[in-house]
This record gives sequence, structure tokens and C-alpha cells, in this order.
Amino acid sequence: MKKIAYLFVATVLFSACAKDKTDYNIDVKNPQEATAGPLFTAASKSFSDIITSPSVNNNPFRFYVQQWTMTEYLDEPRYNLLARPIPQAFWQALYRDVLMDLREARKLITADQFLAAPTKASQLAQTEIMEVMAWSTLVNTFGNVPYSEALDITKTQPRYDDAATVYADLLTRLDAALLSLNSGATGFGSADVFYNGDITKWRRFGNSLKLRLGLILADKDPAKARAIIEAAAPNVMTSAADNFVFKYLKTTPNNNPISTATNPGLTSRKDFVGAKPFIDKLNSLQDPRRPGFFTTVGGIFIGGYYGFTNSYSNYSTLTPRMSAYDFEALLLDYPEVELALAEAAARGFNIPGSAETHYNNGITASILYWGGTAAQAASYLARPDVAWATASANYKEKIGIQKWIALYNRGYDSWVEWKRLDYPVLIPPNPSNAPPGQEVAPGLTIPVRFIYPINEQTLNGTNRAAAAAAMGGDAITSKIFWDVN
Repeated sequence: MKKIAYLFVATVLFSACAKDKTDYNIDVKNPQEATAGPLFTAASKSFSDIITSPSVNNNPFRFYVQQWTMTEYLDEPRYNLLARPIPQAFWQALYRDVLMDLREARKLITADQFLAAPTKASQLAQTEIMEVMAWSTLVNTFGNVPYSEALDITKTQPRYDDAATVYADLLTRLDAALLSLNSGATGFGSADVFYNGDITKWRRFGNSLKLRLGLILADKDPAKARAIIEAAAPNVMTSAADNFVFKYLKTTPNNNPISTATNPGLTSRKDFVGAKPFIDKLNSLQDPRRPGFFTTVGGIFIGGYYGFTNSYSNYSTLTPRMSAYDFEALLLDYPEVELALAEAAARGFNIPGSAETHYNNGITASILYWGGTAAQAASYLARPDVAWATASANYKEKIGIQKWIALYNRGYDSWVEWKRLDYPVLIPPNPSNAPPGQEVAPGLTIPVRFIYPINEQTLNGTNRAAAAAAMGGDAITSKIFWDVN
């Protein structure tokens, strides 16, 4: 009887602890509400994934700048944006997966009454800088986009804002964010997958982003570009240690998306080879980065015919380093910054250092990153077809070619730079460069923008039509406002 009594008492006590039986339905290991840190991390990964991805479903930019080409499927290197919903995938990734998460993170940070003021200021600034990067990506891809009314669930048909107006606002927001970064705080700390809370590095990255955006305006508005660049230049990245890098892991699903499409451990497909225009240029310069970029065939670097079918085994393809699960993604790096400073100096802007010094620094840093040596860099820079003084009388040409190489595997950024500098000269697939036995219709044109997603025609047709008309049509040949040459 005593045992029964004890059991009865224990049961009553246990039942008393659970006043509401619905408590049993709460999964304590999976929170129902997100916090700002994980949202910031998720947005960071989503941005890196869409920019880094080689998928033909969402990122064809390595084809557009002729760094890679396909072995079999030719829609993407022949600029077909309708065979797959590529614009929709790119648009959705940035709006839904990046900007919406950042917007929600900002709301949570602002509402947090217990967050120390210096930390709150830095977290909001980091979030803002990431938003500026994502918004500028949308503008540089599509032109006019929903901005002031975007991400508002009460506005199901947001109007499109003028791209130049958006750009101006982004620069204002970036300046404010840079002023708000508090060196006495760690920002997001470990949730900051780029710099682990190092606010000094965030300040260098933010100014490097400002330098990038300023140069994009340089042909359209030289005076404004000068002011932006001269303000940013003293505060940009100073070494490869400052690179804005997303470090992928050796396990799925946090592996580099390149490995998903190319690593034999994850796929049996063999879709990508180096493109002939790019590899031919590397070969003509005897570029020491080639072993870091591509494999050889019989000891030789051989590029496949761009925009035509190619046998995978006959051409150079990605190195094991690039196909590794944990190969890092460069989103903005020191070589890019140095080559940008070289251009700024060549334009006559008042920045520290000469054009030649920055040019040499950028190329050297790129060679070292891809496995070359300082001696190889020095020999390369001594070549008449590389050296600042002799490579070309046109600074856009010599910087454009070297940026094309330094931005290898960063197809999106390389595409923006190609549009801006108009170098290197790239020729679409056409009957004159077709290999024997293959054909292509004449008249292909490398896109200078994405067309709007098909969904926008259905769901936001009036605003989309007005935006397209303002740019001269929703076509791959309609230039973004800053692309004036």
C-alpha cells in the first residue's frame, strides 16, 4: 500500500508541473521565433550562395565573361534567359533569402531593449552594409527595381524605383552605416561569418564597397565618383587578410555550391570546362595563375570552344581546390581593391599611391592567392604585355584585362566590370568562330542586363511595364544607367 501511495503522490506532483498539456507539444530544440544573429548569418550565406553558384538555373555569369563554357547544354552560353527561369531565381534569392532576412534582423535589433548601445549600432551598421551590397547587385543586374515599396507585405504590387535614384540612396545609407560602426563593440560576434566581430575589418570592407560603387559611377558622373572614391580610398582593405570571404564547410549543406555541381563526391555530371578566349589569353601571357585555375590536358592548358559543345576530357577544367567542399567564396578582395585604386589614380583622382604601384600590388596579390610566388609575380609584371608602362596606352584596357583574370571564378563581378570598362573585347558565338561541324545562328549579343522575371509580368505587370519603358525596353541590350560607353 505504501508503494501505491508513493506512486500516487509522484504522479500528482508530475502532473502539477505541466499545468497546460499543450506544453508537451512545444519542440524546445527548435525555437519558434528567430533572433537577429541567425538571420544575419542566413542572409550572408544566401548572398554568397547566389553569387558563387555555377548553376545554370541561376548564375550564368561565368559564361557571359567567357571564363567557362559548357560541354553539352548551350542555352546559357548562348544567352537564353527563358529556357530556365534564371532571372526569377536570381531575383528571388536576393529579395526573399537575403534582403528579407536582413530586414527582419534589423527589426529585431532595433526592438531589443537589452542590447548595449555600441553593439546595437554596429549590428545595425553591418546589416545595412550587407543590404547595400545586395541592393546594388539587383540594380546592376536589372536596372530599375522595386525598392522603396519592396519587402512590404501590404504592398503586393510594389512600384519600381529609378535605378540612379536607388544608387544615390544606397551611397547615403552606406556612409551612415560606416559612421555607425563602433570599434568598441563586436557586432554580431560569432554570427558574423565574415570577420567574427572584427569591426575594423568591417570598416575596411565597407569603404572598399564604397570604392567599388564609386568607380561604377565614374563614367556617368565623374565629379560624384571622385568625391566618393577620394573619401573611401584611405580606409580600404590593406592586405589579403581583409578579404570579404565566405568560408564554406567540408560537409553538406554548407559546402561551396561549386562543389555541388562539380565534385565527384556529390555529382557525376561533367558540365564545365575552361573557355578558349580566357585560356588562350592566359597562355599568351604565360600567366602563373593557370595551375590554380585549371587542370591540364597532356601538360597543356586547353580551352573549350565558347558556346559550342565540347568533350570534357579534351579540355582543361576546374582544379580539385576549386571543386573542394570547403573552397572559400571571395565576395570582395584585396586584388580587386588595388586594381580599383589603380584605375582611380589613372583617372586623376587624388588618392594615396600611383596607378602603377596599385596595379602591381593587385596583380601580385592575385598571383599569391592562386598559388603563385612573389618571384613569378615579378617576372610576370616585367613582361611588356603586362607591365603598366607598356601593356596598353588605354588604362581601361590593361586594367580591364587584368581584372578579368583577377576576378576569375567571380563571374558576376567580372561581368559588371566588363560592362563598365568595355574590356576585354569579348565576341559572342557566331559562324566565324564555330568549330568544324558545329553551327550557330548569327546575331547573338552578350547581355548587359537580365530581363525581368516572367512572374513580374503576371503579378506586377503595370509597374514592370513602366520600369521597362523607362529603360528603353525589357531587353538584355538595355543598358543600366551608369553604362554610358
